[in-house]
Amino acid sequence: MRSGHDGVAPIRYPRVMTDDNRVLAPAPPADGSKPKGPASYFPSIEKTYGKPIQEWLDLTADRLASGEPHMQVVTWLKTEHGLGHGHANAIVAYVKAKLAAS
Repeated sequence: MRSGHDGVAPIRYPRVMTDDNRVLAPAPPADGSKPKGPASYFPSIEKTYGKPIQEWLDLTADRLASGEPHMQVVTWLKTEHGLGHGHANAIVAYVKAKLAAS
């Protein structure tokens, strides 16, 4: 195995993330109002599952970029990561909408 510049083997991440399919987490509304749509779930998702929403968005964008359908990604988030259906669906819907708009 090749080693990195410091003699340590590089860490390999199975990711297909590119700038073209990266979806950034939304900033909180400037006027202090609550987010609308799927993003309204994001504070609860972070609190419930203990990971920043950006991590969930990156994982989801990777799966969608590899061609997995919406409901397959929802099921994966539920079974592999323990998310509830509503939270998983909100993440996938948000990522799909942002990717479609870009």
